[in-house]
Amino acid sequence: MSAAAPITGPDIISLEAPRGAHYLAIGLVAGAIIALQIAVMRVFAVGSWSHFGSLVVSLAMLGFSLSSVVIFAGKAWFDRHWQGAAATALLLIGPLAVGCNLVAQTVPFNAIFLVSDPGQKWRLLANFLLYLLPFLAGAFFLGIVFLKSRTAFARVYFADLTGSGLAGLVVLGAMYLFSPETIVVVPLLLWGLGAVLWFLAFGATRGAVAAALVAVASVAGYLLLPGLTGVPDIAVSQYKGVAYARNFPDGKRIYRSISPFGDLQVYASSYMHFAPGLSDNAAFGLPEIPANTYVGMYRDGDGPEGIMRDLAPAEQVYFRYLPMHYPYVVKTSPKTFVVQFGGGISTQAALNAGSASVTVAEGNPMVLKAFRDPTLRDVTGDILADPRLRVIDYDGRLYLANTEERYDVIDLSLADSVGLSNPGGFAISEKYAYTREAMLSYMHALADGGVLSVTLWNKEEPPKSILKLYSTIAEAARTFDPAGAPNDIFAASSYLSTTTVLFKRGGFSEAEIKTLRDYTKSMSWEEIYYPGMPHDGSGDQKILDDYRASIFGDGQDATLTQPAADPAAATPPATGDCDPTAPADPTLDVCSATQAAPEVLPATALQRMAWHALLTGAWGKLAADYVFDMRPLSNDQPYFAAYVKTADLPATLDRLDLFQDDWGYLLIWATLGIACVTAASLVLLPMVFGWRIVFSRSRGKLGTILYFACLGLGYIMVEVGLISRFTLALANPTVSASVLISSMLVFSGLGSLFAERIFDRARTLLPIVLAAVGALLLLYGLYLSPVLEWIGAYPYGARLLFCFLLVSPPAFLMGMPMATAMTWLARLGKEHLFVWAWGINGCFSVIGSAAVPIVATSFGLSAVLQWAAIAYVVAIPAFFAVLLPTRAPARLAVA
Repeated sequence: MSAAAPITGPDIISLEAPRGAHYLAIGLVAGAIIALQIAVMRVFAVGSWSHFGSLVVSLAMLGFSLSSVVIFAGKAWFDRHWQGAAATALLLIGPLAVGCNLVAQTVPFNAIFLVSDPGQKWRLLANFLLYLLPFLAGAFFLGIVFLKSRTAFARVYFADLTGSGLAGLVVLGAMYLFSPETIVVVPLLLWGLGAVLWFLAFGATRGAVAAALVAVASVAGYLLLPGLTGVPDIAVSQYKGVAYARNFPDGKRIYRSISPFGDLQVYASSYMHFAPGLSDNAAFGLPEIPANTYVGMYRDGDGPEGIMRDLAPAEQVYFRYLPMHYPYVVKTSPKTFVVQFGGGISTQAALNAGSASVTVAEGNPMVLKAFRDPTLRDVTGDILADPRLRVIDYDGRLYLANTEERYDVIDLSLADSVGLSNPGGFAISEKYAYTREAMLSYMHALADGGVLSVTLWNKEEPPKSILKLYSTIAEAARTFDPAGAPNDIFAASSYLSTTTVLFKRGGFSEAEIKTLRDYTKSMSWEEIYYPGMPHDGSGDQKILDDYRASIFGDGQDATLTQPAADPAAATPPATGDCDPTAPADPTLDVCSATQAAPEVLPATALQRMAWHALLTGAWGKLAADYVFDMRPLSNDQPYFAAYVKTADLPATLDRLDLFQDDWGYLLIWATLGIACVTAASLVLLPMVFGWRIVFSRSRGKLGTILYFACLGLGYIMVEVGLISRFTLALANPTVSASVLISSMLVFSGLGSLFAERIFDRARTLLPIVLAAVGALLLLYGLYLSPVLEWIGAYPYGARLLFCFLLVSPPAFLMGMPMATAMTWLARLGKEHLFVWAWGINGCFSVIGSAAVPIVATSFGLSAVLQWAAIAYVVAIPAFFAVLLPTRAPARLAVA
């Protein structure tokens, strides 16, 4: 039977009374579309710099919007030929998913070259269009089904949402079995089963056989074509860390594990040198640098995270030259807590420094599994078996927030490996371990006199991430110890390498300050702040002005290539005294009455003035004058991102090459602009095809448009926004996305089914439902964060269940408004608005998914839920327009 041939069987006229098999088929096909979204995110995450989650969701919603326009324009044709059109669209989903994914690997794009390489824009466009096609086919199938089941819409919508939600859980479990190279098999299997059931539901045996053959051919093609054609399964960017490891002459993969937590691989090579913040003095301070010290761990191709081999006793002095040794300079035999195990270097440093006990946390079970594998046990000397070591198998930040234990040292060193220095890669990735709330948890978990040590990569010029870190720690310190904060901080840095901030509960003594300064000098690192450090602010404004001119100036007035005068290194008075640790001269190793102050790089001077401003109350002016946004991180805005101030965005357009490390953030602005233009076009296109309907005197038309726009905007903002929120408890964005999407859709589907009970009383009850949704979203925005922190301390299975149930109240209520309104449009004979309303909902879903990262980085994740709440409240008066009977005669429907 051909794809477009009419279906024969007993129920070919309409889908007004679908049977169970129809519902199951619709659920499977809808589930396949959701599974394909998650699979494409995995492909992007492994091959490119990000999973581009909001973009993939936008593509799917764009498919629904575009299909609604076409169905609206040809409604009469689709009414007559719906069987063949639905069958054709259904059978195309699989082949398009396979073919488009394969072709997309031949035109990979790299976001960091969008400016320097004009061809990257076309590669990006090609990827978007290619991945749009299978979603478009799926949208056509479901759109036709909705069109032909108008009076049974609530139940069909229930099947659509519930099937989509359950598929999210299926693909989550499948990630333990299918690698990123084969993950698309999962949506193909769901689609194939759904297609066969669809034809069997109509008694079309030949159609079912044809669907089975197409499904088998699609799966076989997906698995075999890359090898036959020479096209890679996933085209991994040549600039990702794992690509370098694969290209080393002796590079060898020694371990691999796959799960929903990512694709974890470990490579070994003699070319691999990973010394995080290693002092330059190690070259002549050590008898010999240990050879082949590291293997590299990569998660979804990003890294490396260095895994250090078990060093011989004579080699272990090496740890002294790493910045994570700082807290052990002033703490002897401490009780230590390592917030994130990662590659294990901080844990090895803590053990090497003589810690009496070390408690280490790791929220990714794949990492612990890898270190218990014989391969890595041989590399590390089985570090996890050390009798002094205790392992916490969930996020250390959450453990410290809920424990009564107190520690002498709490270490958070390079927990993100090289992630924060990836160009544009993680611009909107949540970093909850570094938020103000996290820092306060660490501080409260310190014993009296305990030291918190935070080390971060310092690879940006002008400085960005480290200034956000400074402002976050300073705000937490002022909250924890309002009067003593200036005495609680010590900071040191290495230019374009790392920065380390120490916080001591109770403040540093003079002897400890001297010890830390002596250690800093012995490593040739730069002092950034210590209690009592003098500051001459006469050159501060010039440095700030020069940094702004270096970015937004004309290139003639910036002098940042010249070292700045050191505001903390005044020439000492001409006396006979010589004290190299005296506060008046903190940077000189040799005292001389006539010695000139050393020259200091502007980045170092900027960091020093930042700490002075943070601890003296002058931060507001400095932050306002600095070229980039330096707001502290919080659970509401957990982003090392959005550095470009919103007011400066227009000025970036003619110098985008200067913002390669913030490409991800700028790209979401571009995505939002494109989404708005596209959505507006799709909303207006029906006016071209159906101007008689649009300009007819049908009552409630504008209110109906507003209602469905609010639903589309509000629902998708909740869905995408809560994915970021739930990462706080689930510690992984892929798991968070799968659980959140599944929960939202399953409970919304149940809400849609329950809505049948309120159809006849919708005028009274639905406004109450919409108001309840708005109220719940406002409450979630205010109180969700502490609840998720509490959930995050439970075993992972319990966390999954709690998170799944936590979203159920608003999701259940959010399933009612769409089903109720669409059913009333059908009851009132507003068929001309039925398809358009569905398309408007999809169009504003496109806008909403693109707007979420902008709102989150600019105003916070709570603002995302607040905006969604407003959308549902605005929908209340608009709903009454939906209920107005039409005055337009039925013959005005588009022919």
